[in-house]
Amino acid sequence: MNREIVTACGLDCYDACRIVAQEGKAAPLKGDETHPYGNGALCALVNRYMHETKRITKARVDGKEVSLDEALQAAAEAFKRAKRSLLWRGSGNMGVMQEVTNLFMERIGGSLTHGSLCDAAGHAGIVLGRGVNRTLPPEQIAKAETVVVWGRNIPVTNAHMMPFLEGKRLVVIDPVRTSLAKRADVHIQIEPRMDYYLAIILARFVMMEDSQDTEWLEEFAPEYEDFYDYTREHRIKAIMEAIGTDLGEMGQVLELIRDKKTVFLVGAGVQKYSVGSYTLRAIDSLAAVLGLFGKEGCGVHYLGDSKLGFDNPFAVDTTGVPKATTQFSFFDTVLIQGGNPAESMPDSGRVREELEAVENLIYFGLYENETSKRARIVIPAKHFLEKEDVRLSYGHQYVERMRKVMESDIGISEYDFTRYMFDAFGFEGLQSEEAYIRHWLEQCEEKEGCACSPAHCDVPYEEGFGEEEDEAFEFVDDYDDDFMNVKRFTKYRKTSKHKQPDETFWLLSPKSPKSLNTQFVRDNRVRLHPSSGFQEGEEVRVTSDHGSHTFVVTLDDDVRPNCAVITNNTVGVNFLTPAILSEEGDNACYQEVKVRIEKR
Repeated sequence: MNREIVTACGLDCYDACRIVAQEGKAAPLKGDETHPYGNGALCALVNRYMHETKRITKARVDGKEVSLDEALQAAAEAFKRAKRSLLWRGSGNMGVMQEVTNLFMERIGGSLTHGSLCDAAGHAGIVLGRGVNRTLPPEQIAKAETVVVWGRNIPVTNAHMMPFLEGKRLVVIDPVRTSLAKRADVHIQIEPRMDYYLAIILARFVMMEDSQDTEWLEEFAPEYEDFYDYTREHRIKAIMEAIGTDLGEMGQVLELIRDKKTVFLVGAGVQKYSVGSYTLRAIDSLAAVLGLFGKEGCGVHYLGDSKLGFDNPFAVDTTGVPKATTQFSFFDTVLIQGGNPAESMPDSGRVREELEAVENLIYFGLYENETSKRARIVIPAKHFLEKEDVRLSYGHQYVERMRKVMESDIGISEYDFTRYMFDAFGFEGLQSEEAYIRHWLEQCEEKEGCACSPAHCDVPYEEGFGEEEDEAFEFVDDYDDDFMNVKRFTKYRKTSKHKQPDETFWLLSPKSPKSLNTQFVRDNRVRLHPSSGFQEGEEVRVTSDHGSHTFVVTLDDDVRPNCAVITNNTVGVNFLTPAILSEEGDNACYQEVKVRIEKR
């Protein structure tokens, strides 16, 4: 019988599950029941769809199959000839060794990307308020009395969080009536892009009725009276009408969070806008008014900074370009590592033109996709079960050693790719793979038999805010949104620079349960409310100011009538999205768009 190997899932999600595998076998895999996070089960992505997806097994150069060594030689020559080179990395695999390729790019004077397609706007907003983005441990979520799930579809994005919600009073804030919303004590089916205003008005109500935690505020957030004045600039009636709620519903929420141990579980969807940082700052400000930081069973859980507290050996000093709006045609040689920008970046039409203008486009990854088909050089990668690595988590504090489960003749690891390039250029100084792995693991703290991040705090912000925990919390005190004509919501408002577009549906692009972004099972559907006037199964053309694509209608009365839900794995969805950056964090703004829908 094959011996068991304990490793970890490398896929990009909050859960970062520990896996028990049979040596030499990619399946079946099972979860580790002894791990503090997880219940011994694994999701369908890692136990089914990942294995059903066809891998790239042969290297290619100029459309012809070649040996792996020939493809690596071609890549090295492309980098040697390049005047300007770029590494654009995806996030399908979250092992730390993904970033070892940074060391090569630094040596050749190449460029990396900064910002994010995912969560950087929210992260920036958190840092502006708290000074540092610390992860709220799931053990604290388990101690809460009330959980507010804000723009986060937990059964889809991190199912292993569900046991921590058992026995809680539940509030769900989401434009879609998700399965979790149907179980909630209160569901506010909010108008898209109105999360900031909901947080501000809830904070105002808390302070109007003198329910704020004054003792905590005096010590850790002394500018709370100025924040109350700021909330009073916002008109309650107009905002509640725009949100799609009323005083009764707001009262229900306040009853569940007032004087209760409360945790906010916030998803990335609330910040997929140019003003996304303000939304997280507003939610954090509401939490501060309630005194929810630095206490047992309280806090705000977003995507934590997984590398916080670590000395990162792959942090380099290079030039950078924004990930969400990269101008690929500026570079002679572009290495796409584990990503699919032709489909996953906003404004796909522009991105594809840019990629096709690159002289040497190199794709280094696992699966065939829209980007690999455009690449001059294709280099197959190792799967996370076929190499050594370390897995951090943005959802909890635990760190896992990713051990090789099986040998494979297919592809090359990121470390071995970097070693090849160092040798091809005659560079020295690259340490052994094991040395880098030890460097990460030796920085971890041990707790109850598990490795934990060095930045882990049992109760984050218990001593204060900032890196040294000696600073005060900073409330949001400004908001300027030119996309919407919301002058009526505030007493002191500049005139909007842009007229509201005459379009009919908000585009929402949540995660899919059968895919990891553009990996695995792809979709072709747009979900619309039955009142939309369209028929189940009919083809429609969805158009924005940035492009258009054809989708198949699914009618769903769980969707707001003015919304079109197209999951982010759907083929063609990013022909509709804008190539713009958030005001803070350089994040993609996938939902900063309204669309028109026409029958084919």
